[in-house]
Order: sequence, then structure tokens, then C-alpha cells
Amino acid sequence: MGITQAQLSRVENGPPMVHLDRLAHWAAVFGIPEAYLWFTPPGRSHMTGAVTRREPPPPAPDEGRRALLAGIAAVAAGAGLIGSTDVVQPRRIGAADVERLNAVLTLYRSIDRECGGGLLHEEVARFAESVYRMLDWTHPAGLTPRLVAAVAAARQLAGWTALDAGRHDHAQRHFIAGERAALAAGDAPLAAMIRYAQAKQLQHLRHNRDALATLQLAHAQLGSQATPATKALLWGAEAASAAALGDHRTAVTTLGKASDQFDRISHEREPESMGFYNRGELLAQYGRVYRDKARQDRRHAPEAVRWVEEAIAALGITNVRSTVLNEVGLCSALFLADEPERALTVGARVLEQARGVNSRRVLDRVVNLRRDLARHRELPEVTAFERALTARAVAAA
Repeated sequence: MGITQAQLSRVENGPPMVHLDRLAHWAAVFGIPEAYLWFTPPGRSHMTGAVTRREPPPPAPDEGRRALLAGIAAVAAGAGLIGSTDVVQPRRIGAADVERLNAVLTLYRSIDRECGGGLLHEEVARFAESVYRMLDWTHPAGLTPRLVAAVAAARQLAGWTALDAGRHDHAQRHFIAGERAALAAGDAPLAAMIRYAQAKQLQHLRHNRDALATLQLAHAQLGSQATPATKALLWGAEAASAAALGDHRTAVTTLGKASDQFDRISHEREPESMGFYNRGELLAQYGRVYRDKARQDRRHAPEAVRWVEEAIAALGITNVRSTVLNEVGLCSALFLADEPERALTVGARVLEQARGVNSRRVLDRVVNLRRDLARHRELPEVTAFERALTARAVAAA
């Protein structure tokens, strides 16, 4: 199958994630026709084993993804976490039920990173609201903190996917419920992650002063429970808000603090909720800060390009949405750096990539590219690209 023993061990024992390129390769090895796959192989895989009869067309990507979501829902129902009508009959629960709940959340997170929250936010919301009722079920007293924390994580994910889908009122509702549960569980790191998600929503809505206050509160309340990864995450986000507010000196200083903490990370000592955080996520914040600096002084634009290119190279292949968001940032930085030809090349790639990610947040960022191409409107190709962005905005309205 073309993989090493170590890679196989990671697949078998690591967190459940969907790797489309790996699945496409294995499908080719086993001679499975594309028509029988639930996904469209990246770059269209070269299948072995000739098919002698005419195959039906493969399902559209979203159809296959919805089939996967239906499978996860079936797993959740089989584990007694949701019922056929989204209402579960109360029963006594134990540690295994909490483990199953967390396992289902891991599957949903994997799909969210790859496909976007627009595809699954309604289903995750139903799941989170269903398991929220488990707090009233009979369970051992010693299990309460773990159960409450798992329920809080479900509401956090429901809020995050709603944010990504552009459903900001629903996102706020889930974040509030999740924060309340995390605090009740005494899980300060989880409460901080929920506040981080709230800050990301505020940043997207350009309420950067509120975002900064939210991040600073999260940092202050972590206290001795703060780990290097959580410090790096929060300081990186603080730097982005500071830069958006025009305080570039503070932004650069805060980025330095985030980098110092990142270099101290020991993954064995970090909470599982920080498993997504890698150097690419940190470098992406450098890109955001230097793009904001470049909007005031274009001499910073080449540095913004460099940081975003490094972020894209460092991001994992499964975090498709983050990669697309950083490709948008690269397009913006190239326009600011007066490299419109390269920017248009990246922009064309972004328009295509965005079709495969069901995320209103991604779409908003793509459409927002119009603010950084203004200096190059005299080029017919740039004018055509701006028209394509406007068409996307109108279609999404």
C-alpha cells in the first residue's frame, strides 16, 4: 500500500481523520472504481483494474460528505448519544459513554477542518443540544466533571461550525452554553478555547477591540493552567487584533511572545483540544499582522508574502480550510506587494479551492480581496478578477 509501519501505526492509533489523498491512493491499490467512492479523488486518482461495464457517475463531493455525516450520526445513534428523533431516552451513563461522545466530536472536527462548517453546522448543533440533556441523566458523581467538559466541547464545536457557516446568532448561543458548562466543569483550558472561538468571531465581524478584551480575559483566567500552546494561540490572536486596530508595535511584540511559547511546546503535556495547533497556525498570524502593516506602508508587503507562504507550507494537508484562508491571504499580500500577475494566479486557484469548502467565512474573505487590488484596476485581468469576486458576493447574498 506504499506506507511505512510508522505511518500505518499513526493511522491505526492516531486521531480519526479523513485523508482524501491517502484514501484515493488505497482505492487505486485495491482497484476500486471512482464511481464507488464517496469523495472525488484530489487531482483524480489513477485507478487500477479496468472496469468493463459503464459505471454511473460518481456522487458530487457534498453528496458524499453528507453520506459520511449520516454515517457519523448512525454511529452516535448506535452509541445511544442521539435518538431517531434527536431525543434520547434518559438512562444511566458511564465513562464509556463520555469516551464515545468525544470520539464522535473528533470525527466531526476532522470533517469541519476539511470541508467547512457550512456542511455540518446543523447536524453538529442537533448533536450538541441532544447530548446537553445528558447532564440531567443518572451517572456516577466522579464522572460529572468529564461529562460536563465533553458537553461543553460539543457546544463549542457547534458554535464554531455555526460561525464558519455565517450563522453568528447561533454561534453566540452555543458559545455561551459551552462556556457556562466549561466553567462548571472547572476546565479553564476549555473555557479559554471557547473564548478564543468567540474572539475569532469578533475578529471576523471586525469588532477587534472586543476580540482583544475577550482574548485577554481568557489569558488572565487560565492562570497556572496555561500551557505554552494555549499561550501561543491566544497571543497570536491578540497580535492580529492589535494590528487590525493599527497598533503594529504591540502586534509585533505580542507575536514574539507567541513564538517564544511555541518553541516551548511539549505535545505530551498539552490538552487534546490543542491538537490542531501547529507552526502553520502561528505563521498565519504573522501573515495577518504584516498584511495590516503593508496596508499602511507597502514596504512591509514582501514580508507579508513570505510569512503567508511559510504558513501554507507548514499547515497540515487535512486542514483544508486553513490552507484556503491562507491562500486568500497570499493573494492579498501579493496585490499589496505590487505583484498583480502572481496575485491573479493565486486568486484563480483560490476561487477554485473555495468551491470545495462549504464555509461562509472563507467566502467572505475571498470577496474581501477587492480592497487590496485597487491599485491595479487599470489591468484588464484585475478588473475581470474583481468582477468574478463581485459575482461571488451577489450569488451568496
